[in-house]
Amino acid sequence: MRPRPIARAAVAAGALTLTIPPVLADAAVVKEKRLHVRVGHKVLVAGSAGPSGHVWLQVRRRGHWRSLDRDRVAADGRFVLRERVHRPMSLRARIVGAGVSRSVGRLNGYRWASASWYGPGLYGNRLGCGGRLSPGTLGVAHKSLPCGSKVTLRKGRRSVRVRVIDRGPYVGGREFDLTEATARRLQFHGHGPILTTR
Repeated sequence: MRPRPIARAAVAAGALTLTIPPVLADAAVVKEKRLHVRVGHKVLVAGSAGPSGHVWLQVRRRGHWRSLDRDRVAADGRFVLRERVHRPMSLRARIVGAGVSRSVGRLNGYRWASASWYGPGLYGNRLGCGGRLSPGTLGVAHKSLPCGSKVTLRKGRRSVRVRVIDRGPYVGGREFDLTEATARRLQFHGHGPILTTR
């Protein structure tokens, strides 16, 4: 069993940049990727592949792979793929071409939303989408997103992907109500802005 690589994180220009130690897989080395970005910013996947040809950055949307960017592999094998995110999204991403076919994770495009959290005093109550609320329940309440819809939330460097499990919040100006367990994962306190992919 090979040891897992350690990623170093740094925040730059409103996006999270991960510098990944080289790991050879499917004739490709991903040296840097930036997949958590705010709407209006660019995602980035950079690395090397061989020996020639083109590499595409693709996302999985509605059952099909769609290309976001293409780059010709340089003589030394290097490639850089970039694309500006124009709307909130959370989609599986991969690179293909030039002997390469590998997943690079999930591309998340975020917008700001106002949120709060709930839990204590309400445990045991029925949820709007079925089931009962408990201290360990992960999920969010939203007034209009369909029950079961997945949403990725981000606060600082922490992110969590959860489902819509309840209805609310019913306080003016707030879009999401996080369960206590979800808020704890994000170290979210009180109420305020949060990044969301929906």
